Amino acid sequence: MTNTRDGQGPDITDDALPVKIKRESHQRVLSMTGAVALAGALLVTTATPASADYIRDRQWALEAFAAEDVWAESQGEGVTVAVIDSGVDPNHPDMTGQVLGGKDFTGGGDAHEDVIGHGTKMASIIAAHGHGTDNSSGVVGLAPRAKILPLRTLQTRQDKNLDETWAAAVRYAVDHGAQVINMSFGASGGSGTISVGRDAIAYAQAHDVVVVAAAGNEGINAVIEPAALPGVVSVGAIDAHANLWEDSNTGEDLVLTAPGVDIVGANATMDNGYGVASGTSEATAFVSAAAALVRSKHPGLTAGQVINRLIKSATFAHHEGLTAPDEEYGYGMVRPYSALTMDIPAGPAENPLGQMQIGSGSGGAPRPTPSPASAAETQPSFRSSLIIAGASGVAVLLAVAAVIFAVSRRRNRGNALGKTPGYGTVQPPQPPIGHPPYPGPGTPQTYPVPPGPAPQHPHYTQQRPPQER
Repeated sequence: MTNTRDGQGPDITDDALPVKIKRESHQRVLSMTGAVALAGALLVTTATPASADYIRDRQWALEAFAAEDVWAESQGEGVTVAVIDSGVDPNHPDMTGQVLGGKDFTGGGDAHEDVIGHGTKMASIIAAHGHGTDNSSGVVGLAPRAKILPLRTLQTRQDKNLDETWAAAVRYAVDHGAQVINMSFGASGGSGTISVGRDAIAYAQAHDVVVVAAAGNEGINAVIEPAALPGVVSVGAIDAHANLWEDSNTGEDLVLTAPGVDIVGANATMDNGYGVASGTSEATAFVSAAAALVRSKHPGLTAGQVINRLIKSATFAHHEGLTAPDEEYGYGMVRPYSALTMDIPAGPAENPLGQMQIGSGSGGAPRPTPSPASAAETQPSFRSSLIIAGASGVAVLLAVAAVIFAVSRRRNRGNALGKTPGYGTVQPPQPPIGHPPYPGPGTPQTYPVPPGPAPQHPHYTQQRPPQER
């Protein structure tokens, strides 16, 4: 069987792939059971019988990315991705051998301790390798041969990700060889972020590091910092229909979108080692993985040139008539295979999104508008709190009316774009009508399995992943 993606590139045969493949129905993945409740209520899904491959089946984003074709081009080998988060569990069966030493910045543990589970999940989206026979069980990351540098800046869900803390982690990541930094958290934006954080971003950019950050999960027309800073790749979340997740922040600083709805990942705090939730955190991890793939295949490119490839290979899919950069989709949805294979001139070494300057204090130069390949609401009141998987938290009752108003406004525009309405409490996503999640033939895709043996861990069972809280 042969596969092509994005309307370009040679056919890839199964024999040419560096991994073994399990065939799976495209329709089944898009019809997976799950629901996202509105206004920050806990996620609810209906029960589904457990099966040996259920966890892997839930990874619909791999199919949308045509991961088997991507991995024939690059698997992220030789690239270190720093995950600034709640720590990463190196003993999870899907993460063994992937996690470097790292450092704890909380003063209360080490980087390999993750009592929240959020950091481990982000790391697994990036670089998990699965486990079991042929690594066919568990989750697999988009860049399964990249390495994770865990930098722990949170101990509990109640902690605030202080600017001084994450800024120190950014500098540590740069000084210890990270080529990509994943930041699935955010601050209040504007002048609220003190200069130490902005100087740290400037330091990373000056040392040729790709910085990727979450746009935020408030459903407002404002991208939070550090994602909104010049030169940072800010990421919003889309669902399996290639439609914007309704709680994903929008705005002129949005750069890319990626899968962020009903995303399953490794989470050792759950009984069976896995959890599923939605948010721009997850979308950010996918874009960080895509950056790692590009840096691995094209090691001569600067960070700015890597970002240029991600931007110019992105797509609006079935959202016709949009002009880049769009406030809801940025330059479009990330396409790793196209980013790896399209004929895109390297271009200038500088970051097309601009760059922070050390000592800039209240901000850097305005974010410029790079040319694509083709043609205000109040900021959230919190400061530097972690974006914990989007809709998995409990909403503050006093904010419900404002959230409902914002969702209603976003729905109205969404329907004009041909979007499906927002999720109800128990309404599962439905298959798209006439539009695949990403451009390309509608041939059923497969779930590839990363190469190399992985140890057996019988205490992790292949049961339905619980909802993260």
